Amino acid sequence: MEPVVQQPGNSIIGYIVLFLITAAIFLFVGYYVRKKTAESKINGAEEEAKRIVDNAQKEAETVRKEAENAKKEEIVKAKEEIINSRNDLEKEIKERRSDVQQQEKRLIKKEESLEQKENDIEKRVKQLESKEDEIEAIKTEVQKMKDSELDELEKIARLSQDDAKKELLARVDETLTTEKAERIRAMENEINDTADEKAKEVITYAIQKCAADHTAESTISIVSLPSDEMKGRIIGREGRNIKALETLTGVEFIIDDTPESVVISGFDPLRREVAKIALEKLIEDGRIHPAKIEEMVEKAKEELAKDIRTAGENAAMETGVMKLNPDIINLLGKLKYRTSYGQNVLMHSIEVSHLARIMADEVGLDSKLAARAGLLHDIGKALDHDMEGTHVQIGVDVLKKYKENEKVINCVEAHHGDVPVEYPEGFLVIAADAISASRPGARRETLEAYIKRLESLETIANSFDGVEKSFAIQAGREVRIIVKPEKINDDQMTILARQIAEKVENEMDYPGQIKVNLIREKRVVDYAK
Repeated sequence: MEPVVQQPGNSIIGYIVLFLITAAIFLFVGYYVRKKTAESKINGAEEEAKRIVDNAQKEAETVRKEAENAKKEEIVKAKEEIINSRNDLEKEIKERRSDVQQQEKRLIKKEESLEQKENDIEKRVKQLESKEDEIEAIKTEVQKMKDSELDELEKIARLSQDDAKKELLARVDETLTTEKAERIRAMENEINDTADEKAKEVITYAIQKCAADHTAESTISIVSLPSDEMKGRIIGREGRNIKALETLTGVEFIIDDTPESVVISGFDPLRREVAKIALEKLIEDGRIHPAKIEEMVEKAKEELAKDIRTAGENAAMETGVMKLNPDIINLLGKLKYRTSYGQNVLMHSIEVSHLARIMADEVGLDSKLAARAGLLHDIGKALDHDMEGTHVQIGVDVLKKYKENEKVINCVEAHHGDVPVEYPEGFLVIAADAISASRPGARRETLEAYIKRLESLETIANSFDGVEKSFAIQAGREVRIIVKPEKINDDQMTILARQIAEKVENEMDYPGQIKVNLIREKRVVDYAK
């Protein structure tokens, strides 16, 4: 057998075929491997995507649950607020319902009371009608008796009807005169037996019910200081501060007598109160100099005006006297700083008002009229320093100016017997005024005389032309007079001082001597703009 001889061309083809097959195998294997790798990556990506989605769903679920929980909490809070609001509303409704029920009860009681009063009035009307019928029947019977008696007299005496009437009337008149005289004597005896006792009961009851407690005003006020060092600041350099204080307020400041205090001396309580308030404000502020002193004095005057208004309003409210003119209320407040024989006039007026009202209630008179007249009976004393005339006439003029009730005006005008009393309440005001003034410790004659002397001293000083204002100080031992610089020059001051001193000597009685001190001050004010 012959060996097969391979041809070179067949061998190359075989290699090529083998290479192609191998390449195909490698391609197939590579494709398969890439496919598996891709599938693996895809599966991983899908799993990662699924995991992300699951996580997102879990987070979303968590967020949703948290939102639901938060929403539930808000709903719970809202429900609690609604419940609280409902409870508050129900409580308020209950309270209002209770108030309404109480008002309804009060209205029902008032209606029942009115119905009862109406029934009582109807009963009284029926009783009066019945009594009127009885009176008419009695009148008819009396007339019949008169007619029969006239006929009888005419038959017996053979008198005419006119003569019989005259005879009968004379007999009846004689009988009635005797009966009236007996009754009058009996009533007079009874009145004499019981009037004094009854009057004492009414007055003592009124005094006991009023039971006022008053303290008499003095002529000094005391201001406490934080330390004695403050005294030097109050006096000021060369005494300029204390001079300014005394000049502006018209009172005397006594500094060295008592430790850690300043004594303010002056008979006019209004000036003394202004000085006290101003000094307290200066001590509190700490800055004490003439300009500040002038500012504080003005503020003190404003504060005093408010206090006067409040005192008047409180007096009107305390006594139940309403609808007073505001100017009259201010005058009432001024009475707080006015004394009469050492008795505070405002407290005295309030006491008289209470006493008059209580006595009016006891005897069945107009208690409101009595209280109003009692409160206003001394209103003229608020102006008697500034106007001529008695405090009674001044008070009457003021009340007429503000169109006060004519009954009140008569009670005020008659309370010192200047005019006749026209209304019974006027007698109660007179009695109440006497009771308030005469009770033990109410008044002191010496203080009143002292104040009158100081007022007279100022009046004499103010009567001279060129005097702007004057102040009696040092218990009346000195009168400090401020003159108008444009009218009185330095030379004229000496003559004016001598004239005032001579008039004081001629018109006043006083112990010791009185210093006449004239002050001339000229101020020039301009403004830098």
